[in-house]
Amino acid sequence: MHFLRSFYIHNTFFRYLALLAACFVLSYWIPGIYPIVWLLIWVLLGLFLFDIYLLYSNTKGLEAQRKLPKKLSNSELNPLSIRFATHYPFKTYISIIDELPVQFQKRDFVHKTSITKGEWKTFEYSVRPIDRGEYVFGHLNLYASSPLKMVKRRFVFQKDQMVPVYPSIIQMQRYDFLAIDNKLTEFGLKKIRRIGHTQEFEQIKEYVRGDDFRTLNWKATAKHNQLMVNQYQDEKSQPIYSLIDTGRVMKMPFNELKLLDYAINATLAFSNVALKRNDKTGMLTFSKNIESFVPALQKITHLNTILEKLYNITTEFTDSDFGLLYAHVKRKVTHRSLLLLYTNFEHISALKRQLPFLLGMAKHHVLVVVFFENTELEELIATDAEDLQAIYHKTIAEKFSLEKRLMQKELQRHGIQTILTKPEDLTINTINKYLEIKARGLL
Repeated sequence: MHFLRSFYIHNTFFRYLALLAACFVLSYWIPGIYPIVWLLIWVLLGLFLFDIYLLYSNTKGLEAQRKLPKKLSNSELNPLSIRFATHYPFKTYISIIDELPVQFQKRDFVHKTSITKGEWKTFEYSVRPIDRGEYVFGHLNLYASSPLKMVKRRFVFQKDQMVPVYPSIIQMQRYDFLAIDNKLTEFGLKKIRRIGHTQEFEQIKEYVRGDDFRTLNWKATAKHNQLMVNQYQDEKSQPIYSLIDTGRVMKMPFNELKLLDYAINATLAFSNVALKRNDKTGMLTFSKNIESFVPALQKITHLNTILEKLYNITTEFTDSDFGLLYAHVKRKVTHRSLLLLYTNFEHISALKRQLPFLLGMAKHHVLVVVFFENTELEELIATDAEDLQAIYHKTIAEKFSLEKRLMQKELQRHGIQTILTKPEDLTINTINKYLEIKARGLL
């Protein structure tokens, strides 16, 4: 039974059979080749049996191992690798078929190569998950053929390997590395550390050209007989909360990823940056109910708690209750905090219904409302209209785009900070806004 499950006939063998069948047909007009064709049939059969012997005489013909990370990052290209070797004494032709998780819906995975005895090879490929959750990799199948290429032997390794897909750890590490190297400007971000007129004193230093003369410390200047200035830094240990709307408005997909997942990835990357800047970070998710609440803490290990909460976020197609959000924030967040609210409004009437609750939170905290541009509408607006129907569609798209800008101005008119962003630019713009608020000392 094991032999039958691993035994396959190579396509090349069927080509030989087709060629011999054509020779049999030709022998109808050329009778002299008829016995030669029968001889070739027996030769082919002998080679076929010999090929079976070559592949099955070695019980351990191939070794292979699929290497997976402990966690995959949502929406990112995650590198995977397959390492394999042969114990056959001849050059072996190999076809690799990895059974990818059903979420990828990929049924044409195949990689063909050849390998010699004692050689180890590594095949690398990438996968891009677009949903959080558990991904199960099935069999790792390797099909070995000898140089005769008449028979294939199937080897099976590592059945049912499960890997969880978390919010984008790769994106978090990318911004973490830049923050450590003080290179956030390379991604269009403001510098990670800014000297300014915020309330926390750092040190007294010698005056250098370009320092603000308003920070001169006259006592230190007299003592050292040279110009000395006070140096300040952004305040630390300030509470910052990411409030994520998990209602139906965040189900809208862009580039195969839901707005909710863009918000989750941005929250993870932003929380990491804020913790590295010694601020306290927390999070809250809500829709019809308050689904999760993590109080703001400053410990770097607190990021793991946030990561686990973000991984387990689930949603339903319900309208979100901003009144419940306001009540919960008022009861649980007692210190003045920076609140980053990830949501989406498609109509200004929807914004006006929630405006009293937003104003209530903005009264005691620094509230930043983050909502999204509809990039598909922007593409439609940029396209030239060629007929009456296209003009109609373009006019409606421009109306929706205008409403987004009007909503932004309405919030700003009431003193509420806003971020109107493309989904793919969410993380950059969120960190930018955070650095701007810290630099201006608004918190």
